Amino acid sequence: MDKSLYRRQLPADTIAFSSPEGQQVFKEALALGGLGGYFQLAEQFHTQADPSFCGLGSLVVALNALGIDPGRLWKGPWRWFSEELLDCCVSLPEVRARGLDVDELTCLARCNGADAELTRADASDLATWRSSIATAAAGDTVIIASYDRAAMSQTGSGHFSPIGGYHPTRDLVLVLDVARFKYPPHWVSAEQLWRAMKSEDPATGRARGWITLRRRNQGIALGFSLQCEGDSWQGLANRMTAAVTDLQRAEDLDSLIRAVAPLASHLELRTPGAAAHQDALTSARTALQGVAAYPRVVDAVGWERAEMVTILLLAIGDLLLPMQRNVLGGLAIDENDNAAIACEVNNVRAQLAAMWTHSRQEALT
Repeated sequence: MDKSLYRRQLPADTIAFSSPEGQQVFKEALALGGLGGYFQLAEQFHTQADPSFCGLGSLVVALNALGIDPGRLWKGPWRWFSEELLDCCVSLPEVRARGLDVDELTCLARCNGADAELTRADASDLATWRSSIATAAAGDTVIIASYDRAAMSQTGSGHFSPIGGYHPTRDLVLVLDVARFKYPPHWVSAEQLWRAMKSEDPATGRARGWITLRRRNQGIALGFSLQCEGDSWQGLANRMTAAVTDLQRAEDLDSLIRAVAPLASHLELRTPGAAAHQDALTSARTALQGVAAYPRVVDAVGWERAEMVTILLLAIGDLLLPMQRNVLGGLAIDENDNAAIACEVNNVRAQLAAMWTHSRQEALT
């Protein structure tokens, strides 16, 4: 027991949520309209299941608060987000070993049914941060902050937590710390938290920031997802830079297939547990195999990788030069007639766009 820990003392400039002062701040913030999103978050608030799972724990709270159906079984007949379901982008053993960076958590949010916008603190300003938390306080969005604990006079380093509310008059933010075994929820200066988000993450060499999440109107993807098993999101972004260069040199469908094929090794096919969702994924895969260019993809890469390469080709339109998009004529598919394929393609498209954005940012730093 001498080597174990039971919680930490909050820093003196922090107000414990359950303290008399914390309760008074809550009462005032509620009257000022700064807690519109708090109650949905409080309903779903839980403690992260592993010391490295602060990102996963925060995202579970956010996704369930937004009312997003995971489309996959949790336990028994129930579909519900828990940390073990957040297995796209980065594998759970890898998260347990090293944690997540803010780009990877943004990816996880996108491939689990949320629209996610990452704002880096060093590329923004305090006014933008205050505006973002005020909007989230109205209940329209959920914010997850990525910050350095040391900059908050807390023990530890990088951490993620959902933001539960905002007191605009006193400029205080409610941090719903998912490491409840360490620190309870607390009120802290919005400016202090913003400065803690400006600190550099040693894993990426870039500043931290915040993720703004909204519920996506479209359905969620059940099967296809980018996965950087045994690698970092940054490493995959670096390879994305080279791949996009090859893509933009392609002049015909065959050269596009050759350029996309190396990325297929970073795409995984998950199997949903519910029968209805298995049927939806089967429908999506059937649609992929019905694409006019599919036989040429099979000839080029083999049937084992053909579905992966085809869905990548369907998803890369936004990454191509305008003159190249006509090359994809043999890949025409009516996503409106097949909701399942639309969800799968849109998910991979969002992940690729995030990777392309990340790789360009890396090239500029």
